[in-house]
Amino acid sequence: MSPRPAVRPGGRSARVQESVHAAVRELEAEAGRDALTVPLVAARAGVTPSTIYRRWGDLQELLGDVAVERLRPESDPADLGSVREDIEHWAVDFLEEMSSPAGRSYIRDALAGDPDGSNAGRCSAYAVEQIEIILGRAERRKEIAPALDVLVDHVVAPMMYRILFRPGLMEAQYARDLVTAVFYRFLPLP
Repeated sequence: MSPRPAVRPGGRSARVQESVHAAVRELEAEAGRDALTVPLVAARAGVTPSTIYRRWGDLQELLGDVAVERLRPESDPADLGSVREDIEHWAVDFLEEMSSPAGRSYIRDALAGDPDGSNAGRCSAYAVEQIEIILGRAERRKEIAPALDVLVDHVVAPMMYRILFRPGLMEAQYARDLVTAVFYRFLPLP
């Protein structure tokens, strides 16, 4: 079981998380991932190793937590004026980012440091939140759109499967084809 306690949104806990995450990113950039140790991260972050062990349990869980934060979208999905264009644009961006070497590394770290499944849940929630924004816009424009679960099951899930189990970058056309199939299969013809 993970020793992670509930985290308050502010205060010392937030400052510790921020400094430890920054230390991991800095040290990884300077010395490489294989050089990372809990004592090295703790020294850079200005905390004791026991603080890291109490909060994250071990180095892998810490790396998983950092990876999940790196996978968090930095902005809302583009608004191109139609649900189809918005979903397609988002899917292409998602595929490009997640299938990049850095994206694949973050996904591996997030899943490897995930003893209770919470990292996977957080990553899934990021994709769902982005799609919900697009679907909310579609609803306000009174557009017919595929259901959230349909988009997750038929666009996000196949992309993630290929990202996890097939090496190399993937073509944007793959994401476009998945979106086209969803719109053709799950929406009424005009």
